[in-house]
Amino acid sequence: MSHPTAATVTAHEAHHELAFVRTYIFSTDHKMIARQFLFLGLFMMVIGGLLAMLIRWQLAWPETPVPGLGWLLRETEGVIPPETYNMLFTMHATLMIFFVIMPILAGAFGNFCIPLMIGARDMAFPRLNMLSFWTGAVAGVLMLAGFFVPGGHAAAGWTSYAPLSAVPTYTGTNWGQNLWCISLIVLAASSMMGAINYITTVINMRAPGMTLFRMPLVVWSLFITAILLLLALPVLTSAAAMLLFDRTLGTHWFLPAGGGEPLLWQHLFWFFGHPEVYILILPAMGMASEILPVFARKPIFGYRAMVYSMLAICFLSWIVYGHHMFVSGMDPRVGIAFTLTTMVIAVPSAIKTFNWLGTLWGGSILFTTPMLNALAFVGMFVIGGLSGIFMASTPVDIFIQDTYFIVAHIHYVVFGGSIFGAFAAIYYWFPKMFGRMMNEPLGKLHFWTTFITYNVAFFPMHILGVGGMMRRIYNPVQYEFLQHLQWWNVLITYGAFALGLAQIFFVINFFWSLFAGKRAPANPWNATTLEWTAPSPPPHLNWGDRIPTVYHGPYEYSVPGMSEDFAPQTRPLPKGAAAHH
Repeated sequence: MSHPTAATVTAHEAHHELAFVRTYIFSTDHKMIARQFLFLGLFMMVIGGLLAMLIRWQLAWPETPVPGLGWLLRETEGVIPPETYNMLFTMHATLMIFFVIMPILAGAFGNFCIPLMIGARDMAFPRLNMLSFWTGAVAGVLMLAGFFVPGGHAAAGWTSYAPLSAVPTYTGTNWGQNLWCISLIVLAASSMMGAINYITTVINMRAPGMTLFRMPLVVWSLFITAILLLLALPVLTSAAAMLLFDRTLGTHWFLPAGGGEPLLWQHLFWFFGHPEVYILILPAMGMASEILPVFARKPIFGYRAMVYSMLAICFLSWIVYGHHMFVSGMDPRVGIAFTLTTMVIAVPSAIKTFNWLGTLWGGSILFTTPMLNALAFVGMFVIGGLSGIFMASTPVDIFIQDTYFIVAHIHYVVFGGSIFGAFAAIYYWFPKMFGRMMNEPLGKLHFWTTFITYNVAFFPMHILGVGGMMRRIYNPVQYEFLQHLQWWNVLITYGAFALGLAQIFFVINFFWSLFAGKRAPANPWNATTLEWTAPSPPPHLNWGDRIPTVYHGPYEYSVPGMSEDFAPQTRPLPKGAAAHH
């Protein structure tokens, strides 16, 4: 097993004497890079959320001026024009998927948790790790720059279906959609750097005694996510490059006029896109699998079954993408194959769900803020997963395809799943990451307001979808058969606005705790994974001049010389809690 040499350790120990720029900006410390990814993701979440508010305003009160935005929408006196609306939903989805969930779950917590939870001093390639973040930040700048170029940003939907996205004159100039392509190519390079780092670190840098089946499920989930990233992103990169060439160099990969095939884009995009769904959700699954046992005061139920189910999801995610294309003229025999694989992939997710329930059964549950968010993740993911099974059936999918039923489904998986998982992770690892505790009452206020308003905003979308409301339409009132459903759009918009306001509680809690929160002990949650044996926050190299040794199975580690304040087998538990075994 490979470990850093003495010379490497000596070189790293000089980190404390580095200048501000090398310590906080161009840092090679995995923990600082994790914080950078976290702040990047939270910043992009604000922008993506504001775009969502504008989308909902237009759908609730079509062609009504947006208060306070006359200065921005001067030509229409504050009314959102159709071309701007197309840009809004395109950029909302793009930012949330590629620049919020991926940086927070895979970037921030992948960087923070993997070395600490396997007993490594740092990532395998610290400089590549730094380059990964700054490449991702450049991708974010390129994506945001699209708002300021002539002709506006990309407006062909986040899936950018050809030929709409491939025609060079679509936005008046090339650069709106072009910047979208370039940004995703750069972001893919960033993510592949991180994936290589994660895989190498997990394989080569585990502490003595840390076998693969002693790794926490968080590490397993991030390891499998890295494999998916490494295999899926080259497909997206190639497709985006081909689209860019169609728009700038006169090629015809996707343009029928020159012999191209628009459906080729759909095949390439969804061959990446469905593994991407699990890239977004697998880290949150791992985090829930860590947090639920800690606050149920029980080990995870069915550890190996959880690992094997994640591996099954990794394999099956490559052979289900066709259910996104049931209405594209697909041969019915091929459709049957994709129907079967889509139904089969629900099985490993069901195994995980029942194992989470088994973990909770009979436990002495502590309803802390991380636990509440983890429980919400499970509940909302189940709703999103069940609605997904409807789409596996071709006849049903033909009816609900491109309706708001699909919008509801993806938000229950991505917001109800990934974002609640991200909130759970932030509240749980904040003490270790920053050395301070977040405010618990304010955290619970944030959770309950978010949970309630989230369901008000997104559950009625199922009703709109069954009623036939198409996604991406600009003015639903123009359609006579949708007019009796318009009050649902108004309700959803009020819920969305309230959901946005609820995040103020999180912002206040996060930044107040960052500077004035209670100092965190090494192990505030009585958890039994390896990162809690390090100080809060961990110093550079995590454990200093020693590497912990692991003697026991998952969640029951014994580390020679560890502090007295970490002894999960003997430490008194909170009142009413059961023994951790």
